[in-house]
Amino acid sequence: MSTFAFPGLNLAITTPFDASGQVDFGRLEDLIERYLAAGVDGFVFSSGTGMHVYLTPEESRSVIERGARVVAGRAKVIAQTSALLTAEVVARTQGAKDAGADGVMVLPPFFEGPSDDGSIFAFYADVAKAGLPIIGYNVPQAVGVRITPGLLRMLCELPEFCAVKDSSGDLISQVRLIGTGLGVINGADPLVPFSLFAGCSGLIWGGANIAPRTCVAITKAARERRWDDVRSIWRKLEPLMSLLWEGDYVQHVYAAAELTGYGCGVARKPFGSLSSDRIAALQKAIGGLAEQEAL
Repeated sequence: MSTFAFPGLNLAITTPFDASGQVDFGRLEDLIERYLAAGVDGFVFSSGTGMHVYLTPEESRSVIERGARVVAGRAKVIAQTSALLTAEVVARTQGAKDAGADGVMVLPPFFEGPSDDGSIFAFYADVAKAGLPIIGYNVPQAVGVRITPGLLRMLCELPEFCAVKDSSGDLISQVRLIGTGLGVINGADPLVPFSLFAGCSGLIWGGANIAPRTCVAITKAARERRWDDVRSIWRKLEPLMSLLWEGDYVQHVYAAAELTGYGCGVARKPFGSLSSDRIAALQKAIGGLAEQEAL
């Protein structure tokens, strides 16, 4: 992962909200400082975990601008600039560049958009005109477009297209993407140790909001090829990361972050609160992570 532009753990940081449901920029700044102290390598602002689709364009821009200003070169900054209209994606990407982002993460055309390789290539070619490194996003279960090894090779012909984030949750498919020798970032929490062993280029990890020190530790152990330590650390993380992936991901991350001391408020509507049973399940899955994060 040493020669890749976005190696290590890139935190898909939550967007904090106050009691009235507005973005809490003061808390965002505090969380950034705490995650930097924990050792994360980069941040993804306005991520899926950060409720990108439930932020207005103005809110998303403000989160990216404030985040980049606070990070101030101490970690990499990636901005999600996905939108339905190509022109809006291009405008958001230019805005992220102006804000100081090091790269952008962009979904392929979605919601009944084109799915043929040529149209997807043309879409990313338009986005590339802004001149920022692009991380594509493979989440076929959500957008209906699958980035295959062949499509990844085509996209990487664009100098700006540096990697694909794979959130499919399909390890076999991800290993095939990794086999191209091109940039592949794991975005599926339960696959972290397996993806690291398979040689992924880096991580974009939403669950790391909950236990950043432990997640940094497993990433560092993998970088140093201490695979026994990777297995040991993963045993602590696996119950939580598997639970998150069962469904209602965003609500679970927000609720679990509260339980481990990285509170970011309540996920914005239309998301609702978790049931008491789910909170209890989270507490059980977190186990001793809260105490470990407080050390």
